[in-house]
Amino acid sequence: MGFAFTLAVRYLRSRKRGFISLSTVFAVVGVALGTAALVAVMSVTGGFRAEFQRKVLGVNAHVMVLRIPFSEYRTVLERVRDMPEVIGVAPFSINPMLITHGHRSATTLLKGIDPERVGSVLDLPEQIVAGSLDGLQPPPQPLSTLEAAEQEAAEQETQRFEPAPAAPVRSHRSAARPLAAGSIVPAGGYQSELPPDDPLPEELLGDPCTAGGGEGLPGIVLGYSLQDTLRAKIGDCVQVTSPTIGFNYEGRQMVPAVAKPFRVVATFRAGFEQYDSRFAYADLKEAQAFYLRSDSVTGVEMKISDVDQAHEVALRVDEALAGKPYDVVDWMELNHGLFTALRIQQILMSLVLGIIVLVATFTVVATLILMVMEKKRDIAVIKTMGATDAQLLRAFLYQGLLIGLAGAVLGLSMGYVVCRWILGHAIALDPKVYFIDRLPVQLRPEEFAITGAFALLACLGATIWPALRAARLRPCDAFREA
Repeated sequence: MGFAFTLAVRYLRSRKRGFISLSTVFAVVGVALGTAALVAVMSVTGGFRAEFQRKVLGVNAHVMVLRIPFSEYRTVLERVRDMPEVIGVAPFSINPMLITHGHRSATTLLKGIDPERVGSVLDLPEQIVAGSLDGLQPPPQPLSTLEAAEQEAAEQETQRFEPAPAAPVRSHRSAARPLAAGSIVPAGGYQSELPPDDPLPEELLGDPCTAGGGEGLPGIVLGYSLQDTLRAKIGDCVQVTSPTIGFNYEGRQMVPAVAKPFRVVATFRAGFEQYDSRFAYADLKEAQAFYLRSDSVTGVEMKISDVDQAHEVALRVDEALAGKPYDVVDWMELNHGLFTALRIQQILMSLVLGIIVLVATFTVVATLILMVMEKKRDIAVIKTMGATDAQLLRAFLYQGLLIGLAGAVLGLSMGYVVCRWILGHAIALDPKVYFIDRLPVQLRPEEFAITGAFALLACLGATIWPALRAARLRPCDAFREA
C-alpha cells in the first residue's frame, strides 16, 4: 500500500478537525443503511422459508410412496427400510372426515398412523402440548353383548348361504296341489296388538362418550386450533364421520358404520395454522375401519438423513420399485408451489433492496468527484513531485474501498442488532394470514458475508470513474484552472 494508502486516508479526513470529513460520513452512513436493510430482509425472508420447511417436515415425511389401493405396503416397507439413506419408515392413511363435538363440527383430515413408528418419521411426539400418544390404541376389551350378537348373526348368515341338498325333481305328471278356499281374515280380526320391542344391549342404552368417561374408545389427537374450534378437552369424546356418504376415493362402497366415537387423548401444535386447524391423528387400524379394504393404506412415508437429498433418494426408491404403479414424491415436490413462491419472494426483495445499496454508492461517487475537483492543485503538485498515474488511481480506489468497508461493517452490525431485536421481541403475526404466529428470522453467516461483499464491490465499482479522472489529470491543466 505505502504512499497510495497514506494519501487515501489523508483525503478522507477533514482538513480543519483532522477527523473524518462530513461528506465521508454521509457516504458511509448511506452504504450502512442500505446494507442493514438488505441483510435484515434476507434474514427475515430466509426465516420464513426455514420456518415453513421445519413446519412442513414436522408434519410430512421427506419421501412418500403413494398408491390407491395400497394393500401390499408391508412388502414396500421391507424393501425401502434397508436403503442406507432411510432412517425411518412407516405406513399411513389420510382421508377427509367430519368431527363433531356437541353442537360444533369441523371438516378435517384424519391421518391414520402407527404409534410405534410415527416418532421415527414425524415430529409429532415433540409437538404434543397436552396428553400423550399412549391412548391412541384402546386396551383390548372382551366381546360385548352386542359384538357377540353380531358375531353369532354373522355365523348364522354364513350357514344360511351354505349349499342345501338338491331337492327331488317333480315330474310334470304329479298330482296338482289343491287350492285354498275360505276367508283370509285372521281369527282375532285386524285389531291384534304388536309384540313388545326387543330389549337393547347395555352398550346402546347410554352414550358411549359419557358412560364410563369414554374408556375403551379409540383415541384421537387434535390440532391446537381444531381443538379450540370444537371446544373439546382432553378426555372428551368426539364423533368422527366420513363426509363421502358411503363411498371412498376408490369409488367403492364404504362399510355401513361411517361414524365412530373417539376419545381426545392429546393435542399437538405444529405452529403452522394450516395443520393445527385441519389435522387429526388416529391409530392406523381405527382409520382403516372406515373402509371396506381394512388392510389398505394411502402410502408409506420415509425420513432420510439429509433432507436436501430428498429428490435423489426419491429417484432411487422409484428405481427400486420399478414395474409397480407407485407414485414416489419428495417433500419439495409435494409443496412445490409454496416453496417456489417463497424463493421468488426472497430473490425479488433482495434485488429491490440491493438497488438501495447501489443508490447509496452514488453518494460515494459524488464524494470522490467533489474531492477530485477540490484537490486538483494537490494532485498536480503530487504528480510534479513524481507520483505516477497508477499510484493516484490506487489512492482513490482505496478511498472507495475504505468507505465501503466501513459502511459494510456498520451496516452488518446494525442488521444483526435488528435481527436479534426481532427474535427477542417475537413480533406477532396473524396465523390465518401468514400461517405462522410470529415473525421468523434466520441468521446465516453466508448471507451476511454475501451482503458485505456486495456492498464492498458496489463501492469499489463506484470509485473507478473518479479514480480514472484523478489519475488522468494533467498538472498543467490543474494549475491553469486554479
